Formats: sequence, C-alpha cells, structure tokens
Amino acid sequence: MGISFRHSAGFGKRMEYNLIGKMLMEGLDVYVPLVDDHGVDCVIKKNDGSFIEVQIKARSNEVTDGDAALFAAITHKLTPNFFFVFYSERLDTMWILSSEEFLNECVTNKNGKNKGKHSIWFNGNRVDKETGIKKEYCKTQFEKYICKDFSRLH
Repeated sequence: MGISFRHSAGFGKRMEYNLIGKMLMEGLDVYVPLVDDHGVDCVIKKNDGSFIEVQIKARSNEVTDGDAALFAAITHKLTPNFFFVFYSERLDTMWILSSEEFLNECVTNKNGKNKGKHSIWFNGNRVDKETGIKKEYCKTQFEKYICKDFSRLH
C-alpha cells in the first residue's frame, strides 16, 4: 500500500517539531512563528542577542529509491543569518547549510514550471560490491555539511 495522505502531509511538520525539540534540548532559544509564509520554520536567539532564521526540510523513508536526500523546488534568495536544516529519515542524516552555502551548492532550474527554484541532491546510489544491493550514500562534496547536533546554530 502507498503512503497515506495523512502520513505524507504531516511528515514534514512532525519532523520540524522533532528537530526543534532537539534544538531546545541542546539549550537553543527557539521561537516558532505562528505563520509560515516566508519559509522560516523557527527563529533562534543566539547568546550574543542576534537572531538566525531556520528553514527545515525533511524526507521520509517512503520516498522513491535514490531520492532519500533530494530537496527540490525551493524558493530562496541570499539571506544573511539564514540557515537550512535538511534531514533524510532513510539515511538518518542531517545537513546544515547557511543561505550562502546552499546557493553555492544547489542547482537552479533554468526553465519549466519551477524556473528560478533551487534543488539540492545530497545522496547518490551505488551497488555494494559484496552484497550486490543498491544503497544510497551521501555524496562526498556534501559530507562537510553533515551535523550530529546543532552547534552550527549556537
């Protein structure tokens, strides 16, 4: 049976709250906007009194094989003090990128219905030589953005 609409529609919001909860457990001062119309899922007040905006993007176990860490059709312009938190459930991996890092690493659609929108594909797919099983992995150029905690946001 396919993914239920209830699961797919709610997955992103559940993961936002999951990751925000982990941020809070790390001692970050996190504020969640009542309205999400600017692509800001939370705001963090840093120890020096400055603020950063964070957009959280998550992919579930249920996505098509090979797309565990494909994040597409993202609208974004260079924004100071803005970070993306990307999470792949299947890879159990989190990447944190600043606005500038994201724009340097992403692909921007040149035409079509998503012209001007950005995509980033953190994973590749390769066959394990021993087992012969196809397996997703993080592409080497994105390993530097893998984070086990939220220290980049402190």
